[in-house]
Amino acid sequence: MRLFILYVIIAFGIFSCDRKIVVSKIPATLLNTVLDTLVKKEVLVVDSVRTKTVDAPKIDDSELRLATEDLNFNYLKAKSRIVWKTQQNQDTYTVDIRMKKDSLIWVNISQSGFTGATGLFSKSKVQFYQKINGEYFNLTYDSVSVMMGFKVDYYILQSLIVGNQPFKRNNSRVIRENENIILKQQEGRINIDNLVGPNRKLKKLLVNDVPTSNKMTMDFEEFTLLNQVLFPFSSQINLDVKDKDNKNVNTLITIKYSKVELLDTPLEFPFKVPEKLLNPIRK
Repeated sequence: MRLFILYVIIAFGIFSCDRKIVVSKIPATLLNTVLDTLVKKEVLVVDSVRTKTVDAPKIDDSELRLATEDLNFNYLKAKSRIVWKTQQNQDTYTVDIRMKKDSLIWVNISQSGFTGATGLFSKSKVQFYQKINGEYFNLTYDSVSVMMGFKVDYYILQSLIVGNQPFKRNNSRVIRENENIILKQQEGRINIDNLVGPNRKLKKLLVNDVPTSNKMTMDFEEFTLLNQVLFPFSSQINLDVKDKDNKNVNTLITIKYSKVELLDTPLEFPFKVPEKLLNPIRK
């Protein structure tokens, strides 16, 4: 996410790193450098093309335990604009996305009309090929989680794109709040609040890393009927984490989709890295 999250990982991992990484374990000095760059990015968004927005029925008490309605699909293809904003500056990216549900996420990232990088997310690792500088990044989700300041995995990134509830629903504590409900969860060291709206779609996700007090908030908006299902054409991510000097760093990421397709036909996920980057010569 970069963010995540998908976009979080994309922006600071691709456009601001100035080192080559071909290993899955990252040195502490590099992690500090990457955390510093977390203060330097952000997101804008263009109006999306959509059909009609629909009003959905209210949730009945008997449905509380099955409150969220996930987006079901086989393949997804989308185009988005992202604005990444901090107190220091603001950057805008165009991101093309392809996804095979619960399996692969492919992204192509460009800025000012120039392709900057291609990324591939599987369940076990994160890979980026930074074309501009000819660098290859091969990271584990544990490494990414250290960079972000809280847990990141494939399902959180997938949730960021489609608005599904990322964590298992069992052992959730359910609270009704007016027309919404809140599913409270705990996964290891993090607490999660899932705010579900009357349309049975995830409206807000709050993730709090208890030991560090690092927080991530996702807001999903502009739910639009797409292939007879609701899809959030707009979302916003707020990251509130501490840097290496224990100072709070706030990053606001805004995402807006201009086009989304839900497909049954398999998609291609082109990801080619020069052989010399995959197998560097050790000196």
